[in-house]
Amino acid sequence: MVKKLTDEELLSLLSDIESDRTERKESFKGSAPEKARQAVCAFANDLPDHNQPGLLFIGATDDGMPADEPITDQLLRSLADIKTDGNILPPPVIFVEKRTLKSKAMAVVTVMPSDMPPVKYKGRIWVRTGPRRAVANEQEERILNEKRRYKSLPFDLYPIQGADISDLSRMRFEDEYLPQAFAADVLRANERSYEERLSSCKMIVSPQDSTPTVLGLLALGKSPQDFLPGARIQFLRIDGTELADTVIDEADIRGSVVDMLRRMEDKLGAHNRIGVDINSRATHVLEQLYPLSAVNQILYNAVLHRTYEGTNAPVRVYWFNDRVEIHSPGGPYGNVTSENLGKPGITDYRNPDMADVLKTFGYIQAFGRGIATARREMQRNGNPLPEFDVNPGAVLCILRRRP
Repeated sequence: MVKKLTDEELLSLLSDIESDRTERKESFKGSAPEKARQAVCAFANDLPDHNQPGLLFIGATDDGMPADEPITDQLLRSLADIKTDGNILPPPVIFVEKRTLKSKAMAVVTVMPSDMPPVKYKGRIWVRTGPRRAVANEQEERILNEKRRYKSLPFDLYPIQGADISDLSRMRFEDEYLPQAFAADVLRANERSYEERLSSCKMIVSPQDSTPTVLGLLALGKSPQDFLPGARIQFLRIDGTELADTVIDEADIRGSVVDMLRRMEDKLGAHNRIGVDINSRATHVLEQLYPLSAVNQILYNAVLHRTYEGTNAPVRVYWFNDRVEIHSPGGPYGNVTSENLGKPGITDYRNPDMADVLKTFGYIQAFGRGIATARREMQRNGNPLPEFDVNPGAVLCILRRRP
């Protein structure tokens, strides 16, 4: 939970010399947005291990005095986007507010230390010691990895006993994942061992304990279903409107998450017939039964937010003549409830590091916007809006065919 500091606590940090817990910016213009994100990343990593929030002040000079910068709603929204624009992974826990300090308005971004360091911004691990903000060196990265081992971990970072490092695809890790997860200059300067790199990306427990994590098997596993039987997608194309009607295509899709999503995209595209309207408009217009971008967004959400713990149930995609149903095992999680599911600004992650992987592989552009994107694309294509049936054990999304 984000700790909201009192005015007295904020003033004490604002007036003190710039330290590893505070950074000040006179405005949010020019290079400030870039440096602010670096600072948020560094605060989330909490290399000095304060276990206290870091503070970013917008509208303050270097000596802590007000800079008379207008604190607008647009500025506050821009600061809030630091969490959800997908550039800082895993997403930081932040709280943005307008506060009156020294009789002037300032924007204050409170950043909580991450339970899952190292945190990266655009493929670089930023840390802060005193007023120094820099990319972590090898020793600092090892310290962050060790910190993670003693935290309460989400299930996607649990070790899978019985699995071995040989169950992970080194080729996928080195040729596909690393070039997208880290900046090119960071990779060129990298002298870490294979085990150290896997550990840094949370694919194994540590360089000394090479047991793969749930994340490692899902992202890089040669056959993840040997250890996680439910981590698959079941597809049925049904010629009718009832589950008992004739099945004309089916697939039990297995492999790593990337393999499954690529195969599902091909499968969905093959069944999404495209018609040509030559009567109602002056030019030919291609019309789809469903906007594939909407179907894919709901599929990505189902794979990301499902529970992988305590169930062997797959994600199920049932394509009927009048609708597509996507079933995801596991009900709402954390801040998300059946009442607020899909509402702007409401998001939480049962598998936060899986979100990092899907973002790295390009399946997520920004966090918390999948349902909103699906709604927009369905509306643009002339389909009814997505429907959700939410219960504690599963989430069902129904996408109805264009009339």
